[in-house]
Amino acid sequence: MKPITVFLLLVAAPFLAFPQAAGQDSRVEIVNLRYHTHANFTRIVLDIGRLREYVPGEVRNPGRIYVDILQARLNPILQDASFPVRSDYLSQILAFQKSASTVRISAEVDFTRIDSYRIYHLFDPFRVVIDIYPKLEPAPGSGADTKTAAEKAAAKPLAADAAKTPTKKTPPPPSQPTEKPALKEPAPTIKEEQPADRLASGYSLARQLGLGVKTIVLDPGHGGAQPGCVARDGLLEKDVVLAIALELKQVLAASGFEVILTRESDVAIPIEDRTVIAKQRGADIFISIHANASPNRKREGIETFYLNFSPDPAVNEIAARENATSTKNIGLLTEIIKKIVQNSKIPESQALAESVHKNLLRTLSDKDRPMRSLGVKGGPFWALIGADMPSILVEVSHLSNSREEGLLKTPAWRSRIVRGLADGIMDYVRSLGKG
Repeated sequence: MKPITVFLLLVAAPFLAFPQAAGQDSRVEIVNLRYHTHANFTRIVLDIGRLREYVPGEVRNPGRIYVDILQARLNPILQDASFPVRSDYLSQILAFQKSASTVRISAEVDFTRIDSYRIYHLFDPFRVVIDIYPKLEPAPGSGADTKTAAEKAAAKPLAADAAKTPTKKTPPPPSQPTEKPALKEPAPTIKEEQPADRLASGYSLARQLGLGVKTIVLDPGHGGAQPGCVARDGLLEKDVVLAIALELKQVLAASGFEVILTRESDVAIPIEDRTVIAKQRGADIFISIHANASPNRKREGIETFYLNFSPDPAVNEIAARENATSTKNIGLLTEIIKKIVQNSKIPESQALAESVHKNLLRTLSDKDRPMRSLGVKGGPFWALIGADMPSILVEVSHLSNSREEGLLKTPAWRSRIVRGLADGIMDYVRSLGKG
C-alpha cells in the first residue's frame, strides 16, 4: 500500500482571542458524521465546527484507519454509533468517546483490498475528511491502467456526501485496567418501600409494576442556527435554556440520577432526533426546556405541556412555533397522528407535568407577586413525539415580556427555575414510591 499523508493541526494563538469562561466546558460538541461510497473511493466527513487538533493513525490487525479529535466530545446521538458500509474493503465506521476529551472515528477496513488513503481537514466549517481508495482491477482486455485510484478520483468532481442513520454498536474494548483488591462493602441499609400514589385515572402500568426513575434526559430547546425566541435586546432562548439545563444536570446528578443532555453547547440537533437520543440512552423521563414568547407583550407566567391533541388555539400556536424547525412532510401526517393516539404514557406525562408545574410556581413566586400559572395542557409538540417514556415540555418564562426577560438574564432567577424543575422531578419520583 502507498504511504499515507498525515496532517497534524495545531491550534494557533489567534484562535485563543476569546478564552473560555471559568468552569465552562472547552470541548467542542460533535453532532454530525456523514459518508458516501463513490464508484472508486469512500469519503468520510466528520463535521467539527471549531478548530481542533487531530491525530490520525492506523491499526493493522484488525484493520482500522482512525482519527482522534482532541478537546472534543460526542453528542449523545453519535455515542457509540456504528455506520455499516456495503463494500469489500470497508465494513463499518465507528464513533466513540475514547477518553473524556478525545473523540475517535474509526473505519474498519481490509488493508489487502486498499490501494491508499488520506486524511486531511477543510475549513468553513472546520471538518476532518478521510478518503479511502480501494485497489481497482482493470477490465479484461482494456490494458493496464497506470493511474492509481486516488489519482482517478482527484480528476472527477464529487457528488454531495449523504448522511446515514447510525445503529448502535459497542466500540472496540479499551485496555484492561490493573485490578485492585475488592473493598469490603458495608451492610446495606434496609429501607421500607412506599407504594406508588394513585393517579386520577387509576394506577398506570408503571405504578402497578413498581417502576422508578434512574436516567433523565434534559433537552435544551433549539441551538446552533435555530435561536428560538429572541428578546428585544437580543437575548436568545437557546442560550437561556442551555444555561438552565447545564445547572439542572448538576443538581440532579448530585441526587444520584444519570443525566444526559441532548446538547451541551450551541449546536443544532434536529427536533425529531431529541427523543431518539432519549430512547437510545434508555431514559426514564424526558424534559424539554423552553422559554416562551407571545405577540401580547403583557403575557407572562409559566405553562407546561405533555403530548396530546389540543382544541386550544393558543396551545396550537405555541406548538406551531416550537415545531417550525421540523423537516417532516405532510405525507407523514397519518403516521404522526397514530404516534400521538397510541402514546401510552399520557397519564404519567401529565403527572410529571403537574408536579414540575406546581413546584415551578412555588419557587418562582414572591410574597408580593406570585408567578402566574398558564396551566398544564396537552399539545402536539414534535419534541415529544416518539418518546417511550413520560415526557414534558416546559415554558419557564416569557422572553417577550420585559419583566421576565430581565429576570431570565440573571443567574439567580435561572437558579430558581432549576430548583423548581428539580423539586418537581423529585416529587414525581416520590409519587412512584421510589423517593
